[in-house]
Amino acid sequence: VLGLLVWTLIAGTEYFLYPAFGWVMFVAVFYWVLTVFFLIIYMTMTYTRIPQVPWTMVGLCFNGSAFVLYLIAAIVDASSVTKDLDSHNYSSWAASSFFAFMVTSCYAGNTYFSFISWRSRTLQ
Repeated sequence: VLGLLVWTLIAGTEYFLYPAFGWVMFVAVFYWVLTVFFLIIYMTMTYTRIPQVPWTMVGLCFNGSAFVLYLIAAIVDASSVTKDLDSHNYSSWAASSFFAFMVTSCYAGNTYFSFISWRSRTLQ
């Protein structure tokens, strides 16, 4: 839900005029789609039908990459928001920056728990 807020707040503006917001949009939409994809895989228990895939490692890599790229995108988003740039879109961009940091913290927590899960599987 927070990732959806990030890209909808930016999509409602003229973000395409500023390359920094294009990067934030790419990261937000890309990881939102992948998160929904993995959510469907886990809710339907499809992962149990494909035991050849190391799902704990996949989860760790996904969450770790999402954390790093979302952190970069959140920093870019926050540093690009100024009233001088475009005061009409200032509120949307500021809100998207806030939610980008919220998503980053969620992916950081997920990365931590994925690491714990991966580590417990490799120790067995």
